[in-house]
Formats: sequence, structure tokens, C-alpha cells
Amino acid sequence: MEWDPMTDTTKDEQLSYEQARGELASVVERLEAGGTSLEESLALWERGEQLAGICQRWLDGARARIDAARQRAED
Repeated sequence: MEWDPMTDTTKDEQLSYEQARGELASVVERLEAGGTSLEESLALWERGEQLAGICQRWLDGARARIDAARQRAED
């Protein structure tokens, strides 16, 4: 699995939370299984970090929407 940030950036912007989480789970499984070269393990780790960031942005956005809805309800 070779991840190329130059070609995958646009695709990543279109990932749903569920898609990013699913791919992240797959990356974690591959890392936990072992048997990959150091270079591939590093690429998987980097991809996992990016996917975790995508998931965190989705969660942060959801939290902001919930907070805004609560604030409107209190006003």
C-alpha cells in the first residue's frame, strides 16, 4: 500500500466520517498483524495519522453543531 499525499488529498476531503474510520480500522489491523516492511509500516502509520485527523475534524464539527443547537435552544 503506497499512499501518495499529492493524489489522495482531494479524495480525503470527500471521505465521510464512517469511510475514514473504516479505513483507519483497516490500517490499524494491518499494523497489528505485522509482517510489513519498515517502509510500509511507516506509510501505514502516516496514513493512519491522516485518517485520525479527518475523523477528529468530523467529530469537532459535530460537537460545534450540537453546541450551537443547544445554545439556540437556551436562547
